[in-house]
Amino acid sequence: MLFNLIVFITGLIFGSFLNVLIYRIPRKESIVFPASHCPECMEELGARDLIPVFSYIIKKGKCSYCGEKISLQYPVVELLTGFLLLLLFIKNGFNSEFFIYSLLFMVLIVVSFIDLKYMIIPNKITYPAFVIALVLAMFFGHIGFISALLGAFIPAALFLVIALFYGKGLGMGDVKLVAVIGAVIGWEYTLLGISLGSILALLIILPLMFFRLIDRKTRIPFGPIISIGVIITVLYGQEIFAFLINNMWKG
Repeated sequence: MLFNLIVFITGLIFGSFLNVLIYRIPRKESIVFPASHCPECMEELGARDLIPVFSYIIKKGKCSYCGEKISLQYPVVELLTGFLLLLLFIKNGFNSEFFIYSLLFMVLIVVSFIDLKYMIIPNKITYPAFVIALVLAMFFGHIGFISALLGAFIPAALFLVIALFYGKGLGMGDVKLVAVIGAVIGWEYTLLGISLGSILALLIILPLMFFRLIDRKTRIPFGPIISIGVIITVLYGQEIFAFLINNMWKG
C-alpha cells in the first residue's frame, strides 16, 4: 500500500512537469527557462503554488497573484499521470516494463493534450521518443530491436497510406506517433490499440453527429484516440487477445 502511494505521488509530480511540456512545446519555449510562472501576469510561482493538485484546490483554481482562473487541465493531467502510473505498477511491479511503459504513457498524455488544443503532434516529442524507444529496445530487450523496427514500420506504413490517399484529419504527426508506439509495444499491440481507440471514438462521434453537435467537416484529433486505445492495450492487451483468440477458436 505504501509503494502504491509513493508511485501515485510520483505520478502527480511527473504530471506537473508534463503540464510544462504541454504549455511550452507548442509555443516553442524552453522547457527549462524561465521558471514556472503564471501565463497571465508572468509572476514566478513559489513552491506552495507548485504542489500538484492540492495547490489548485487550496487556491480554488486561481492564480495567487493576479486572481486569473487556472485551466482545469493542470490537475487533470497530474491526476491522470498519477493514476496511470499506479495502474502500471499494480500490473507490473517495479521492473523494466513499468519504466518503459511509464515513459510511453507520459508521451501519450503530452501528445493528446497538445493535439486536442492545437491539432498538432510536435516533432520535438515524436523524434526524441522514437530514438529513446529504439535504444530501450536494444538495452532492455523487452521487445527486441528488430521487433521494435517492425513495430514502428508496419503501423506507420499503414497510417502513411491512409494519410496520403484519405488524408482527412490524419496527418504526418499521427504517422510518427504510431511509429513511436510500435517501437515500444510491437505492431500487433499497436494495431489493437488503434482499433480499440477507433471503436471508442465512433461511440462518441456518432452520437455527436446524430445530434448535430459536429458534422463531417469537423476536424477530429487522432492523437487522443490512438493514445486511449494504446493505454488500454498496454494495461489489458494480453487479456483482450486471449479473449479474442478463445472466442474465434470456439467460433
